[in-house]
Amino acid sequence: MDLKQEHQKLEKQLEETEKLQNWEKAGQIRKEIELYEKAISKEKELEQAKKQLSETQDLLNKEKNPELLDLAKKEIGQIQEKITALEKELDNCLKEITGEKRINELIMEIRAGAGGDEAGLFAADLFNMYNKYSQDQGWEVKILETNQTTIGGYKEVVFLIKGTDCYKKLKNEAGVHRVQRIPETEKSGRIHTSTASVAVLPKAKNSDVEIKTEDLQIDTFKSSGPGGQNVNKRETAIRMTHLPTGLVVSSQNERNQAQNKENALSILKAKLAEIQEQEKIQKMDSKRKNQVGQAMRAEKIRTYNYPQNRITDHRIKKTWHNLDQVLQGNLGEIVFSFH
Repeated sequence: MDLKQEHQKLEKQLEETEKLQNWEKAGQIRKEIELYEKAISKEKELEQAKKQLSETQDLLNKEKNPELLDLAKKEIGQIQEKITALEKELDNCLKEITGEKRINELIMEIRAGAGGDEAGLFAADLFNMYNKYSQDQGWEVKILETNQTTIGGYKEVVFLIKGTDCYKKLKNEAGVHRVQRIPETEKSGRIHTSTASVAVLPKAKNSDVEIKTEDLQIDTFKSSGPGGQNVNKRETAIRMTHLPTGLVVSSQNERNQAQNKENALSILKAKLAEIQEQEKIQKMDSKRKNQVGQAMRAEKIRTYNYPQNRITDHRIKKTWHNLDQVLQGNLGEIVFSFH
């Protein structure tokens, strides 16, 4: 991301918004401009500190006086500490720009992957884990969409979490989760491996994503339960297609069409906002990608090994031996490891 270029774009946007006398939106843009100015200032300080470090290291290589050498070494240590602090401050500025610190609503999507019915059961275990953790945190959880299997699992479950710092704490859960265990139906005692993918999407504000009415195709259908059993005689379920991108979302958990439409629109906006954010991140250099720390959905992030009561996170190469407790919602230690 070119911070100065983005700052200039916001300045022009502010000027146009003020001409239209849209003062509420103008206020929001000013706040964004302040964030960019803060980041630009830190970036400039960081560049100066790195330049100073390079010059001092050159001096150290040329200096022969023992006393001056000691002073140069001490100064290098101080500059390196300053650089580390500035990098952390710049990282925080970038996180504020992407909205991480201000997001208190998210949409989580869990999908069963490889492993058939066992993958569906694992998806249900993950949902229960996040639901219990959310309750312990005092967060509100609302199911937006489910697609259940005949044996009590989930092919897919989408739900809203609302509460202080929910995105900051749960964003690192995005990716592919793998389970190794002996299914109840397995007679020979063989360990099976199944997967489920987790997406963590900040709930988009109305001002974040604009969707034109003509870009939407909305279809209605009858809600159904496990195995396709009809549970609603009226067509209250909604299937929404965003024509420009081909994204399709649905909602059937509410009893009326209007609520299902609202839920589907929330899911669609969150997915479109994620696409926009990923495009923005791809413009950043590799270092800043690491600073922002976006987890990719296709990345295998964690293994849950039942026989050994073990959880391993492959990104930070850390293992815990309390799988049973974690699945009951005791995620605090894992969450803390990323902060």
